[in-house]
Amino acid sequence: MAKNKTAPPVKSILISQPPPENGKSPFLDIANKYKIKVDFRPFIEVQPVSYKDFRKNKIEIPEYTAVIFNSRNSVDHFFRICEESRLKISQDMKYFCISESIALYLQKYILYRKRKVFFGNGSNSSLIELVIKHKEKERFLLPCSDVHKKDALDTLKKNDVNFDMAIMYKTVSTDLSDLKDLTYDAIIFFSPAGLKSLFENFPDFKQNKTRIGGFGPYTEKAIQDAGLEMQIKAPTKDTPSMTMAIEKYINQVNK
Repeated sequence: MAKNKTAPPVKSILISQPPPENGKSPFLDIANKYKIKVDFRPFIEVQPVSYKDFRKNKIEIPEYTAVIFNSRNSVDHFFRICEESRLKISQDMKYFCISESIALYLQKYILYRKRKVFFGNGSNSSLIELVIKHKEKERFLLPCSDVHKKDALDTLKKNDVNFDMAIMYKTVSTDLSDLKDLTYDAIIFFSPAGLKSLFENFPDFKQNKTRIGGFGPYTEKAIQDAGLEMQIKAPTKDTPSMTMAIEKYINQVNK
């Protein structure tokens, strides 16, 4: 992370995510604490793959004994496809979730206490470890977006996990034309798709004095590939969350 103490203070931040539903957010806590403007605007959105298009992949869900979920979107669209196909899921189906919160989210669709549900600690590595432990007995289905992490798939393949991907939703750029120009002191990104959306909406974007924040190594690489400089980075040993990284940077420049 750049530590330029001569940088101008940060008075406005654009968070490239949807606004919090309950009006509460650690980003808003930062806004109140440092008396700065924080706006939310998703740079990407999720669109469903139609059942007709899904059928073209010739995925037969009843042939699988387990499903891997790494997000709420994957849960929602898996059960949407099941509903649209009028498919009743066997009670013997096993569910492998990236975190406990995703596992509990399954209660929206199934009787949780009557199903076999496994979950990791929120990291992709913990989810993959769970799947590998059960690879001898299960055939896995991985509902996902058209934009996915190749290294996770490579790890499953290297460990001879019997799985198939099922693209059930798409990640597309949001129309940001109403923003006109990005007059924020800092813009925070959380995925490579967010960077793609930035340049699709603003092909002539120049960083100038705008500070760029990025979460995760894939986002950092996308920022670098776009020729931008990243001043706010997470997770790191000192700043495991993006809010901590933002606050650290503000304390460096807002004096």
